Amino acid sequence: MAAAGPIERVPWDSAALGCEAYELASAAPEVLAQARAAGHYTVRVDPRADMRSLHEHGFYYCDTLIVPFCAARDFKSQPHPAAGLSRDTALDPLLAICRGAFQHGRFHRDFNVERQRADLRYENWLKTLHGASKVYSLLWESELAGFVAHEGGKLVLHALGAKHRGRGLARHLWGAVCADLVRQGVAELTSSISLTNLAALNLYVALGFRFRNPVDVYHRVVR
Repeated sequence: MAAAGPIERVPWDSAALGCEAYELASAAPEVLAQARAAGHYTVRVDPRADMRSLHEHGFYYCDTLIVPFCAARDFKSQPHPAAGLSRDTALDPLLAICRGAFQHGRFHRDFNVERQRADLRYENWLKTLHGASKVYSLLWESELAGFVAHEGGKLVLHALGAKHRGRGLARHLWGAVCADLVRQGVAELTSSISLTNLAALNLYVALGFRFRNPVDVYHRVVR
């Protein structure tokens, strides 16, 4: 199989953003200089790197992502009798929770991306994961409260509905998902979150997670 090039098209982002979307393999100056065609570009860099070349080539900061991780043996379960899970919830109620739930997302923080298109990116992602049966519905007292989508042991997309936020429920609901994945044999649980999302940071700490691999995300739009 041919090796990936220095700039790769991202079809799912292209579909949501309404323009060609690309991801750069590195922030080397010779790669940045190739980002000339019209479209939206993403590059991920070590936060300790010299960012001068990025700014010189028109890239701007959008977010810092970090990876929560937890070995199965270190997971701190937070059981609660009102917390439950389902795997057969219809898509539409989940989409209703998804819309507007990802204000910490890098596309929502990008002033060059319309809010509606940023929402659409996450909605399309949820549709794909739901179609692959990779979504847990989170239930509180048998009422739909949110969802967690996973790929193996990685929690890739998750949200609580507005009614259930700020009530201290997330640790019980996320904990139920993590406990189920551990029962299935997952050796390590991971996710990816924005450093600005303090609620998620505190949630993962409560469940026994630590953090690794911070990465700064820069964007560029070429008209």
